Amino acid sequence: MRLEQLQAFLAVADTGSFQQAAQRCGVTQSAISRQIQSLEAALKISLFHRTTQAKLTIAGDRFLPRAKKICQEWLNAVQDLDDLLAGKQPELCVAAIHSICAYHLPPVLQRFCHDYPDVQLRVTALGSDRSLKVLKDGLVDVAIVMHNRFLMNSPEMVVQVLYDEPIKVLIAANHPLAAHEAVRWDDLVKYPQVVFKDGYGMQRIVQEQFERRGATLRAVLELNTPDAFRGVVRQGELVALLPETALVEAYADPTLAVRSLSSNVAHSDGMIADALTDPPFTRQVVLVTTRDRLQIPPIQHFCNLVSDLLPPKIALPLSIASVK
Repeated sequence: MRLEQLQAFLAVADTGSFQQAAQRCGVTQSAISRQIQSLEAALKISLFHRTTQAKLTIAGDRFLPRAKKICQEWLNAVQDLDDLLAGKQPELCVAAIHSICAYHLPPVLQRFCHDYPDVQLRVTALGSDRSLKVLKDGLVDVAIVMHNRFLMNSPEMVVQVLYDEPIKVLIAANHPLAAHEAVRWDDLVKYPQVVFKDGYGMQRIVQEQFERRGATLRAVLELNTPDAFRGVVRQGELVALLPETALVEAYADPTLAVRSLSSNVAHSDGMIADALTDPPFTRQVVLVTTRDRLQIPPIQHFCNLVSDLLPPKIALPLSIASVK
C-alpha cells in the first residue's frame, strides 16, 4: 500500500468520479484507475461500485475514515518537518561547563533570544563528560565543553574548537606557594589538592598532568563549583588547579592568590626542561553538536553566535589587571 493509492481513493470517494479525481490529482484517469485497482488488490476487496458514479462499497465506506486519518497523519508529519527546517521549534537545549555559563554565554543567550524569540532556551551547567553524555542521548542540542578525544570520536559529531585557556594555581593568600610569582610543578605536587568531581573534564586533565610527571595526585576533596573551591582553598593548605575563567572572582579576593604554573621543571640532575618539552598547561574549550542538528536553523544560528562571541575578554578590576 502506498500513499498515492490512498490519495487516489480519497479523491474518488470525495468526487464520486474517476475523471474528476484524476483532474484533482493532476494525473490521467487511467493512472487513477490503476491506483485504485492496486489498492483493492492489496486489500483483497472492492472499494467502489463501478457504475455511472463511483460509489463506495461497504468495505470502502469502512475504509474511508482510516484512509483519511493515515493521509492526515502524513500531512502533519510533513508539516512538522517543514516547520523544523524553517526554524519553528519550541526549544533549544544547551549543556555547558559552569564557567562558560557564568562568564561567556550571557551575551550569546541575549542575542539568540532576540533573533529567535519564539524558541525557548534551556541551559544546564554540567561537567564536560556529563554534557557529552546528554548530547549523545539526545537530551540537548549543543554542548560547550572541554575537549575529550575519547568521547568525541563518533562520526556524527561536529566539534569546533573555540579557544585554549590557561590553567592556574589557586591558593590561600598566606600559603607558602604564594611567595612565588610562578609555581613549579615539583613544588606544587607536595601539597594536597582540591579537584573537580568525577565527570568533570578538569579532574581528568589534572590527573593526566600528574601522571605525565610521575607524581601522585593527592586529591583530598572533590567539588564542582568555583565558589566551593574558593571557600575551601582560603582555609589554608589545600591547592586547586583551575582554568582562568573560574578564577575571575578569586583575583578580587584578598584572602586568595592566583599563580601561574612555571613552564620549567627542575630535574634531579639539576637540568631544567624548557617549554618545548613541558608545554603550558591549558584546557581546550570546544562546541559540540551533531551533523543532523546543524541543519536546523536555530541550532545553526546558536552555534554561529557562540563561534563569533566566545570568548569575550573578561574585564578584571584595574588594580588586579595591573599586577597580573
